[in-house]
Amino acid sequence: MLKEFNNKYKETAIGLIPNDWKVERFDSVFELFSTNSFSRDNLTYDVTLNEIQNIHYGDIHSKFKSEILDCEIEKLPYIKDELILNQKFNYLKDGDLIITDASEDYAGVGECIEVKNIKSKKIVSGLHTFLARDISNKTVQGFRTYIFNNPKVGVELKKIATGTSVYSISKSELQKLKIPIPPVEEQQKIATILSTWDKAIDNCKSIIDNLKHRNNGLTQKLLSGKMRVKGFNEKWKVRIMSECLNFTPRPILKPVENYLALGLRSHGKGIFHKTDFDPASIAMETMYEVKENDLIINITFAWEHAVAIVSKKDESGLVSHRFPTYTFNSQNSIPEYFRHFILQKRFKFLLELISPGGAGRNRVMSKTDFLKLEIKLPDVEEQKAIATILDKASEELNQYQQKLETLQLEKKGIMQQLLTGKVRTI
Repeated sequence: MLKEFNNKYKETAIGLIPNDWKVERFDSVFELFSTNSFSRDNLTYDVTLNEIQNIHYGDIHSKFKSEILDCEIEKLPYIKDELILNQKFNYLKDGDLIITDASEDYAGVGECIEVKNIKSKKIVSGLHTFLARDISNKTVQGFRTYIFNNPKVGVELKKIATGTSVYSISKSELQKLKIPIPPVEEQQKIATILSTWDKAIDNCKSIIDNLKHRNNGLTQKLLSGKMRVKGFNEKWKVRIMSECLNFTPRPILKPVENYLALGLRSHGKGIFHKTDFDPASIAMETMYEVKENDLIINITFAWEHAVAIVSKKDESGLVSHRFPTYTFNSQNSIPEYFRHFILQKRFKFLLELISPGGAGRNRVMSKTDFLKLEIKLPDVEEQKAIATILDKASEELNQYQQKLETLQLEKKGIMQQLLTGKVRTI
């Protein structure tokens, strides 16, 4: 049962905490053990003879999405065999904390994971990390990692972080860090409550992974004709792009006031907005307007898959001449189908073929050659049927992704309440 207390707090060196909590120095609770300094180049995902796995600080910052790392599930890299001759390692144990000692921003200072389900694996803590182990029995497994999620601890970590472009914390400063410690019974209940959210989050992630796998297979089969929609048997036709698209520029004079400028992300990641764009920042006097359902390409980075279909929210945004727009010939093609088709590897390959030159801005797509590209398409009615199936599949995936975001926000909210003692479990 959760209870909210408003008047049972005491003032401490780190601020108000519940009366029955304690403030401890980090080194009175945890002992630090040496770690290794192997870089990413020293690691491999191929199983090695020694089978010594490594936790890299970069993965804590960007790859691991949960505060508790399940070593049975997470795929960890191995240290290359030729690098571990005569090396001595401190192998991890369940409940150990791995804390990053460096970050490019304050938000990442002292990011932390707790490991579990190590079993017989040989796993070590890597470059730019601290390995901390509870030698005091003042904390319980499953709770330890959340000490570093306490906002009061976050404030203290920022105080001891040093640097300009990269922020770091030293061993001596970490050892002096003051941390709040609830009673063991409360720690156990907090860990149980948060693990319930973790299970729901992990289940949602698993469903998302399965849906992504299903959608990828479904998309490839339907867009290649290997799988046909029931009721459609006509042979697909090879068409040149000019039969499907019409080059449709809409030139206007550059606005005198700030406007909505559009850009295109590479790797098929879609359109982004630059709101209140200052016209004085560009020399061009002519801009081009886009409309919903246009196909738009960045000719400079077409080879890197900078292509998209314009949505309603993008309409009336402006682009430069480097972003040609095309409308669809409704007799042969529809934007709903192409919204999926242009994201395929085959389409990226075609764009690479018509973007000669070296890397970067030297590889400019030929607009003439673009309209000469040959693609194999079903008739418009089958395109509609395929698009409907893929849209429904995408919507189902989107719903679970939104559910995951909601679960993560809910966990973050209750975690902040529990870790500050505002909501109690005892």
